[in-house]
Amino acid sequence: MGIAEGPDPRGEAAEGAAVAERFAWRVLAFLFAASMLNYIDRAVLGVVMPQVRRDLGLTNTDYGLAVNAFLITYAVCYVWGGRLADRFGCRRAFSATVGLWSVANMLHALSHGLLSLSLFRALLGIGEGAFYPTAIRGVTEWFTSRDRAKAVGLILSSISVGTLLTPPLAAWISVQAGWRMAFVVTGAAGLLLLPGWWWLQRRIHAAYGETDPAPAARRAAAEVGLESSAASARDALAHPKYWIALLSRAATDAAWYFYLFWMPGYFQEVRGFTPAMVGQWLWIPFLAAGCGAVGGAWISSELLRRGFSLDFSRKSVLFVSAALGSLGALAYWIPDPILAVAVISVTLFGHTSFASNIHTVITEISPPRHVAMLYGITGAAGTLLGAVVQPLIGRVVDLQGYGPAYAFAGISYWIAIALLAGIGRIEPIRPRT
Repeated sequence: MGIAEGPDPRGEAAEGAAVAERFAWRVLAFLFAASMLNYIDRAVLGVVMPQVRRDLGLTNTDYGLAVNAFLITYAVCYVWGGRLADRFGCRRAFSATVGLWSVANMLHALSHGLLSLSLFRALLGIGEGAFYPTAIRGVTEWFTSRDRAKAVGLILSSISVGTLLTPPLAAWISVQAGWRMAFVVTGAAGLLLLPGWWWLQRRIHAAYGETDPAPAARRAAAEVGLESSAASARDALAHPKYWIALLSRAATDAAWYFYLFWMPGYFQEVRGFTPAMVGQWLWIPFLAAGCGAVGGAWISSELLRRGFSLDFSRKSVLFVSAALGSLGALAYWIPDPILAVAVISVTLFGHTSFASNIHTVITEISPPRHVAMLYGITGAAGTLLGAVVQPLIGRVVDLQGYGPAYAFAGISYWIAIALLAGIGRIEPIRPRT
């Protein structure tokens, strides 16, 4: 009589990995959609700004105050959202942040002056700022290093999708039903995500018997060992590796805000673009940005799959991407405006390729149980530096034109390269002994 064989542990492990991978990509689909709507909701005001200013009687200074109300709470809640996500997990933090910013966006329709508009912008900043560390927490819970950069890249690429969709969508709604309805419709879209998210979470609970299984995070903690997994947030905040990553991200974030806020105006004021030409040409750099976010992530992930170390896979893409990002400084001195658009397209491709990998590196060096908060601090630093730099750029443009501003944007990427050259190996920060 033969001996009955028990279940094959390797088969069970493979089946469990397959289940986790299916859920991981479903979670990522919701994170992608939410990130896209996050950007659409924040960008609607810029599209309908002339109508809002006219109807509410706002000056340019008033409009700037309303924008700053968003930026301040957005930066602060990058950190607060990280603490929320680390404590409660992506499942609950996703519902809270998406629900809050969607309602806040819809409330813009009730604005009757500067005070109410600023209040609703501040509420929008709370929800939207808290979302991105929540999304990174979700990626860390479900994706190992092999695929994590891909997941981060897809989330970042959704920003470009939102950039492309917002102007025609918000403009069409405002023409058909007024600017107030543009806020109502785009805000309601976020609320429509929540039933599907709750359904997915019930499926996950049924499969794992618990509400927040976080299989990738548990596997990562087991692989690096108890010593590394026990590192505290204080350990990370005291480590030069973390601050180098933070400063590298902040430097390139400041350059991104320059292109985001100043590039359209530059091509109209200096290059003679009409509004029609802006619509015809300036979507191309943001399409390139979306491709860079995915492309850079895929390249570093493929290097990992081919057996290269985590350190080499990330750094090789980071250095090349930053070098591409620095080319934007040349755009100001290129005579042909269409060629200048092409150079900026390469620049934004490089920027988002860099961003996909530096955002991933931050999750890989941070202690798993504090990853969202530590990521949130880096996001807050980048946002605050961007906010500080904007009025300085305006002053420089008023006095000397756009040339120094473009040079600053290019130099920012070389600063990032110099910083990363001294970061050491990309590996989890360990406790101080």
